[in-house]
Amino acid sequence: MNIKAIVTDIEGTTSSIDFVHKVLFPYAHSHLPEYVREHKAQKEIELILQEVREIVNEPELDFEGLISIFLQWIKEDRKTTALKTLQGKIWSDGYKNGAFTGHVYEDAERNLKNWHAKDLALYIYSSGSVAAQKLLFGYSDVGDLTGLFTGYFDTRIGNKRESVAYQNIVEQLELPAQNILFLSDIVEELDAASQVGLNTIQLVREETQKTGNHPIAHNFDEISF
Repeated sequence: MNIKAIVTDIEGTTSSIDFVHKVLFPYAHSHLPEYVREHKAQKEIELILQEVREIVNEPELDFEGLISIFLQWIKEDRKTTALKTLQGKIWSDGYKNGAFTGHVYEDAERNLKNWHAKDLALYIYSSGSVAAQKLLFGYSDVGDLTGLFTGYFDTRIGNKRESVAYQNIVEQLELPAQNILFLSDIVEELDAASQVGLNTIQLVREETQKTGNHPIAHNFDEISF
């Protein structure tokens, strides 16, 4: 592989699934009602709430009804941009207040720094909002890692399990697909990336993970290209 750029997922790849599901999601679930009530008059929050009304086709839905929908979506881990944007704002308070720091695997941190030192362009692609991504790496367990990354992508670029998203990323990076490596723990995401010619490696950190027809690495130390 002649790799010039690496695009990596977060959850289950650079960072623990448990951190997302046992720290971030519960924090958002606990603080969301108060956050929405306090910030509902802000323009950006108004737009998020209106987007949800359109999604559920209930234009007159009140704030308490919207809060109930958000809480249910958190339980379901819905990949809705409106939810991810709102979660990112709530998490921002948590990071800044010192309620938690962003988990990053030691092997991921070390190799990301090594690749950056070798002038490889590094990007994040996660279903979490770009703002949430920057918070996780900006307030990580090992300090601010945001300087390692050239750019960030979220669901605004496309659904992670659809090939058009990766075609959009290729166009944004202005590189041939064969010069890009995509890292993820999710087979369906890797399948979609490979359909447009990206190189792929699956991170298999848990023995019970579903695997597909992609090269496998159990941690970042096993990644070679």
